[in-house]
Amino acid sequence: MRIDIIAAGKLRNDPLSDEWHKYKKRLQWSLTLHEIDTEKQILEKIKPEAYLIALDEKGKSLRSLEFSQKLEDLSLRGQTHVQFVIGPADGLSKKLRDQADFLLSFGIQTWPHKLVRVMLIEQLYRAQQITAGHPYHRE
Repeated sequence: MRIDIIAAGKLRNDPLSDEWHKYKKRLQWSLTLHEIDTEKQILEKIKPEAYLIALDEKGKSLRSLEFSQKLEDLSLRGQTHVQFVIGPADGLSKKLRDQADFLLSFGIQTWPHKLVRVMLIEQLYRAQQITAGHPYHRE
């Protein structure tokens, strides 16, 4: 599976950068990070053939097992390219939310977009391990 994360802001010299790189090294799926500054840049990165998941507080919250199953189902349906969008501090526009195939929420609380990036890559790693039957995930 090929995964793109299109995210607002940059992690350079950020304490969260170490956590990001820790999970990036562990992830076996192909992952590309696109750090952007504007919504226009987000729209330019979106590929029409990709399944688009936008992280949004109005989205659906999934347990880790459900998230893993969603990715596995996409793969089984032949969807080999998934793009995740993490918007800026003010959130995503209605236009971008409407363009998404799925809205995903990490809960009703507001999270800093840089922290959401690390939370997402950890959940991707967790999904990979669940699919592989590895005991990383405990439930």
